[in-house]
Amino acid sequence: MNKQAREDFERFFEKLRQQRDELRLKFHLAKAGAEDEWEELEKKWEKLKAKKRELQREAAETTDELEKIVTKLGREIKKGYERIRQHL
Repeated sequence: MNKQAREDFERFFEKLRQQRDELRLKFHLAKAGAEDEWEELEKKWEKLKAKKRELQREAAETTDELEKIVTKLGREIKKGYERIRQHL
């Protein structure tokens, strides 16, 4: 390999290394963001399960407010799962 070819290869290698490092950092940040969002969604999931049990206990007398809360939480969780799925 001549001197020019070695220099070209070194430049190529360095650019490739830099891209790799940048992607690794972006992946790490995306993963951390997804984990944070997952934890928030898990809290909402637990709240949703509790509200569902509450609704089941009041089966015949379901209040509009509880129904709205459960529906809203369900939608938030669904959207959060979709955002996490996009990260993966």
